[in-house]
Amino acid sequence: MDSPQQLCTRIPSVMDEPQSGAIARVYAAALLNAVPADQQPGVIEELQSFVQDVLPANPGYQRLLASAVVGRDDKLRLISNVVSGRGSELFTNFLKVLAKHNRLDLLPVICRQVGLQYEILTGKRRVQVTTAHPVSEETGQAIQQSLAQTLPYTPIVELAVDPTLLGGMRIRVGDTVYDGSLRARLKQMRHRVEHRSTHEIQSGRNRFSHSERD
Repeated sequence: MDSPQQLCTRIPSVMDEPQSGAIARVYAAALLNAVPADQQPGVIEELQSFVQDVLPANPGYQRLLASAVVGRDDKLRLISNVVSGRGSELFTNFLKVLAKHNRLDLLPVICRQVGLQYEILTGKRRVQVTTAHPVSEETGQAIQQSLAQTLPYTPIVELAVDPTLLGGMRIRVGDTVYDGSLRARLKQMRHRVEHRSTHEIQSGRNRFSHSERD
């Protein structure tokens, strides 16, 4: 089984729209805060097992839990009949809270958020490094070491490739992007030139206006 730092991580999907993500973060934080720190890995593993193993193996059950047609009371019974006695009391109650608020469809997003929040709690952050071409394993390790020496936390580097980048690399930490690509520098240069041209044109107009009044 994966380590807690690697749990419930996947490529974001349509479910990760801003509103869904914000709601999922609240439930993820509530689940982690419900237990002492030393019990959090076990809670995460139980959630991961349910979302990544149990539900995919039982697609009919998964559809019933996520369906907007199935009523709240029916979903509570489904949880009691299947999860109670097999899962922990905490996890069973957590699923029931989601059912009462019609949030069971967010389970995959909540699972991802729990994994990400646990990483932050343990001094780790995901850092996406995008380059124009695939990098070698040696280069990837060098990037990891460089970021570890620079950042105030342990980076979990995720390498990605974007052929539209012109040299350099783009680094994303959460919502913050550090773009050192040639394309980004050219764009910044173009903006500076455009700003300077606009300023010179306006200055010329002002001088012309003053000369006419004189």
